[in-house]
Amino acid sequence: MDARTFLDILHVAERLKDTPRHCTTSKGRVESVAEHSWRIALMAYLLRGEFPDLDMDKVTVMCLIHDLGECFTGDIPTFLKTQENAETEDSLLDAWVSSLPEPVRSDMRALYAEMNAQKTPEAKVYKSLDKLEAVIQHNESPISTWEPNEYELNKTYAFDTVAFSEWLTALRKEMLNDTLLKIEEGR
Repeated sequence: MDARTFLDILHVAERLKDTPRHCTTSKGRVESVAEHSWRIALMAYLLRGEFPDLDMDKVTVMCLIHDLGECFTGDIPTFLKTQENAETEDSLLDAWVSSLPEPVRSDMRALYAEMNAQKTPEAKVYKSLDKLEAVIQHNESPISTWEPNEYELNKTYAFDTVAFSEWLTALRKEMLNDTLLKIEEGR
């Protein structure tokens, strides 16, 4: 890959630094998509020992690239995102990936196909981390920033996604304890 192409890819990805997500940080600042992607990649790194039989480097890469489509569409909260929104994002992402040089283009296509199929353990761990990080962030954000539907959503979200893993299920249960305490204390 030549230097100009490398820089062009990074310039597109930089948009995620300025792409706000629905959630706020613990200090009430709206977080960016880039911050969310960074933290789920960190989560994957920290869980290497919990999943020794998995390719956690692949999971980390999945975490890093999973929201690149939002460079083109912005972030739409899960409870507002429609099928049409998802198709538009996928189409724009696919067009961009198609413009990338080999082997990046083929590697990304393969990763996105695996992530979308949700058949491999690596894809399941990535998807779990993506959803779990959102719950963690909500638990860290001021409760005054929560939408009314998020009280119930923070209690139930992602339990189905993590069900394949005892460790991730235990983590999700611990996060539920944090949610219930947060709601009870009204903080």
